[in-house]
Amino acid sequence: MALLVPLLYKYVPRIHTGWFVLVVPIGIFLYMIELIPMIAKGKILVSSVPWIPSLGINYSVYVDGLALIFGLLISGIGALVVLYSVYYMSKKREALHNFYVYLLIFMGAMLGVVFSDNIIVLYMFWELTSIASFLLIAYWYQRKQSRYGAQKSLVITIFGGLALLAGLILLSVMTNTYSIREIITADLRGHQLFLPAMLLILIGAFTKSAQFPFHIWLPDAMEAPTPISAYLHSATMVKAGIYLVARFTPVFGGTIEWFWLVTGTGIITLLWGSFSAVKQNDLKAMLAFSTISQLGLIICLLGIGSSLYVTTAVFAALFHLINHSTFKGCLFMVVGIVDHETGTRDIRKLGGLMSLMPITFTLMIIGSFSMAGLPPFNGFLSKELFFTGVLEASKLNMYYLDTWGIVLPILAWIASIFTFIYSMILVLKTFTGKYKLSKYEIKVHEAPLGMLISPMFLAILILLFFFFPNTIANNLLQPAMSAILPGLLDGVGIENNIKIWHGWTTEVFMTLGVVVVGMLLYASLNKWSWIYEYLPAKMSFNYLYDRGLVGMEKLASQITKKYMTGIVRDYLLYIFIFFVLVVGGSLVLLNNFTYHPADNGSVSAYEVVLMLVIIGAAVLVMLTKSRLTAVIGLGVIGFVVAIFFVIFRAPDLALTQLVVETVTVALFMLCFYHLPELGKETEGAGFRTANLIVSLGVGIVVTLVAISAQSNALFDSISSFYEDSYQLAGARNIVNAILVDFRGFDTMLEILVLTIAGFGVYSLIKLPLHRRNNR
Repeated sequence: MALLVPLLYKYVPRIHTGWFVLVVPIGIFLYMIELIPMIAKGKILVSSVPWIPSLGINYSVYVDGLALIFGLLISGIGALVVLYSVYYMSKKREALHNFYVYLLIFMGAMLGVVFSDNIIVLYMFWELTSIASFLLIAYWYQRKQSRYGAQKSLVITIFGGLALLAGLILLSVMTNTYSIREIITADLRGHQLFLPAMLLILIGAFTKSAQFPFHIWLPDAMEAPTPISAYLHSATMVKAGIYLVARFTPVFGGTIEWFWLVTGTGIITLLWGSFSAVKQNDLKAMLAFSTISQLGLIICLLGIGSSLYVTTAVFAALFHLINHSTFKGCLFMVVGIVDHETGTRDIRKLGGLMSLMPITFTLMIIGSFSMAGLPPFNGFLSKELFFTGVLEASKLNMYYLDTWGIVLPILAWIASIFTFIYSMILVLKTFTGKYKLSKYEIKVHEAPLGMLISPMFLAILILLFFFFPNTIANNLLQPAMSAILPGLLDGVGIENNIKIWHGWTTEVFMTLGVVVVGMLLYASLNKWSWIYEYLPAKMSFNYLYDRGLVGMEKLASQITKKYMTGIVRDYLLYIFIFFVLVVGGSLVLLNNFTYHPADNGSVSAYEVVLMLVIIGAAVLVMLTKSRLTAVIGLGVIGFVVAIFFVIFRAPDLALTQLVVETVTVALFMLCFYHLPELGKETEGAGFRTANLIVSLGVGIVVTLVAISAQSNALFDSISSFYEDSYQLAGARNIVNAILVDFRGFDTMLEILVLTIAGFGVYSLIKLPLHRRNNR
């Protein structure tokens, strides 16, 4: 479909290209829906297509409960985003063919990540999501901030991707397989590479899901068009890191390192993201930091659940994963509507839109209140489960939780207060207060119905998931839990019935505290918001990123200037030194040099004489100060080599060598006739000594390789292939048979190349003469 999009955009311009693209995610979503009953019964679908079978790399698809949830989110939210984009993206002003091609590539890459069973294929799709998101964020590449945001997201996520690749390779080394299913079933906890693999994979997951301190790319990614922001940050790209943590929990879960790294990073990200969201003036920036905090919440729950004693936490993580996609997708689309219909996202300019945009206001209330964890919206249920998870974790007598466990519910409660505050800001500062016409550059009105359909659908889901939570719990969440915690749940069954009201519990009192304190802090926001101004700008991670990037550019420039001198001799030295170090070093360190004198034939006296002639001619070439003498010396070497061919019964080669040598000497003589006399060398002893060392090194290594090659027969002789050369080719000389018959086309192409090169040389020679004659 991505290949057809440019054609549809060009030849069917009357119809918005998005309508054609919409078929793709809807079709995938409907197919996923059909799989739900099968997956809910515990069945796992596996299919494989050979790719590089000799290396064990195949495109293997693996559909279990966890992959199915992500597949439904990717395709379902994708369909709503495409529908929304049909009304948001103008078919007259926007390059829709690029937009939808990038979007489809990204969608396919995300589906590849969650369904792949091969870690190499998973990594390939993982990086493809980074590249596709780079193109999507930089869609409006004319804007400097779009290019900056795209570059930042690419740099950080690619850095994490490389770490992920290293971690996956370590896992394959530890298990001797590329299959995720086989890796999950292996017990690796005593392996020496267990901790390095864990750290590398977590870096990949944290960078992709914008966890602290890698979160800085996500706010700048808001420069993308709003449909892309809704898609990347509600259901897809940032969720890839969550998928990775959940997928590899069976491998690394149950260890103190995994517990505290995942839980600690998640709770810090939750707190920092919610705290930073309150100070934002741009609605999309506020949603970006809220996404960071919500992702931290899910990661924190997965970390707590990995202890294998708080299964509620994993259940809550999966439930909030779905809920977050619904309310955050709705909010992004609503903010896009506000921007589209008012011309601004700055809350300092907004206000009083409630009467002008009543439907948008209603959608904003549903999305924001769900994000704040208020009833009767689905966010309330998952937030209560989140409180349950951190409270249960604080009571465990393991992983130092009896000492530090109390920190988890406290930080979770404080972060929830800030979540409540920015949720209220989204609603109240945008839609209440006085409507001031002078602040808006365009006439404000309600959005067209087509643009409202997608957020309305998500708002309906928010309500449905609140009143009928156990429908998705039984059919989606429990199969996914079985995928994350397979050992614990086999044959035990999962009982996590979600209740809208579960009595006057600690969780309810925590929620009441969030509302009361949150309302007080929101009402007094002007009195304490000064604390944000005291955060030093030079201590921010954005500042470190920018300065680090500038520093690396300067360092790279200085290093490059050191070795890119523009002098050919220096470049030849790099090549020769590298050759000596790698080839010579391999011979020595790997003990690859072998010499067996018995394999060699006898050396006659005249061969020794000829060899001494070659050596003498080579020394003459080095020492002479006359070009004519040097050319003659080179010619002597070539002619003596031709004599060796005659001695070793290769008259064709000898004839070829004689012809080549004669032509070469003649050409050298003609060229040198026009050159000035050689001047006296002015280089110092160090210059000449370096040349001597490098030349000796190259000569010795080449000699050792040649001698060793004679004594190493790694493969069987191919001479048997040419035994029938006379019958097949009619050639008594094997060399002729090879050149003319067995390598006929090769020789013909070589001749063609030499002919073309000859024409080129002839043209270069004639060109100056022609100009000179014209003058």
